[in-house]
Amino acid sequence: MIIAVAILLTAGLFAYTLLVPREVEHRTEKTRVAYLRERRDVLYDNLRDLNFEHRAGKLPDADYESMRAAMEEEAALLLSEIESLENQRLDGAVPVSFLRSK
Repeated sequence: MIIAVAILLTAGLFAYTLLVPREVEHRTEKTRVAYLRERRDVLYDNLRDLNFEHRAGKLPDADYESMRAAMEEEAALLLSEIESLENQRLDGAVPVSFLRSK
C-alpha cells in the first residue's frame, strides 16, 4: 500500500513539474520596440551602477569615462531607434532606408 502511494505521489510530482501551463504556451511575441525598451532600462540601471561605483572609488577616472561614453552612445542609438520605430508605427509606412538597412 505504501509503495502504491509513493508511486502515485512520484508520478503526480513528475506530471506537475513537466506539464507546461497554457498561459505560457500561448504567450505573445515580443516586438522590437519592447525589446529596445527593456534594453534601455537595463542600460540606465548599468549607468546608475557605474556612477555609484565611481563615486565609491572602485573605478579609476579613465575607465569610468570610457565605459560611461560607450553606454551613453548605446543609449542614444537605442533611443533613436525606438523613436524611429514608434514614428513608423504612427505613420503606418516603412521608409525605404529602413528596408535597405535590414
